[in-house]
Amino acid sequence: MALQLDLEEQEQIDELKHFWARWGDYVVWVLIIILGAYAAWNGWHYWQRREASQSAILFETVERASESADLALMDRSFGDIKEKFGSTTYANQAAFLVAKVYYEKAQSAKAEEALNWVIKSASEEGYRSLARLRLAGLMIDKGDFAQAKALLAEKVVAEFEPLVEDRLGDIDTLDKHSDTAKGHYLKSWRGLDAHAPYRKYVEAKLNAIGVDPTIDGTTSGVTSSSSKSTLESKDHQ
Repeated sequence: MALQLDLEEQEQIDELKHFWARWGDYVVWVLIIILGAYAAWNGWHYWQRREASQSAILFETVERASESADLALMDRSFGDIKEKFGSTTYANQAAFLVAKVYYEKAQSAKAEEALNWVIKSASEEGYRSLARLRLAGLMIDKGDFAQAKALLAEKVVAEFEPLVEDRLGDIDTLDKHSDTAKGHYLKSWRGLDAHAPYRKYVEAKLNAIGVDPTIDGTTSGVTSSSSKSTLESKDHQ
């Protein structure tokens, strides 16, 4: 019995040796790949946490400088966050904050520069869309309607489309094209959520050009169809 067990064990050892001789290199490489991928995954997440932490510190510096109106410090800190952590969310948020401060300080060129940086560098389309909208607003303030329209012609995420229509309505209103302004404002009003506070603002713009969106467009179309049906019924009588 002991001899039989010894023979079985020897066969198993021989089979294992044969398997390792044939497949051993492949097994080692698979293990290397798996362990390497795991190490890379951990390293990537560590790097992301480190980037987020350090960019947050720089963003706080930008924020404090903006609150104290220390434009020199704000500019240096914004430059650092762009250079070192330009791909982070904090860098984009810093750009919007810097643009706002410079606009309020009547330094529109620097505000435009910050927003243009977001358009060119942001990894998320939502940030690029918002930057285009705000930059278009600056162009409208300058009276550069052609540049504003060019910015608004670029593709934006769906959530920003009603705001694009609102901006286009503003341009047409200032350019004395009330008919096309009405169309843009109506698209904006209909595209915004019924509970969105900004919808009331667009509605006020429509009211200012003599349009009540609650009875214009779809509602008036229903009324017209209903009236037509009533007239046709009377004709048949």
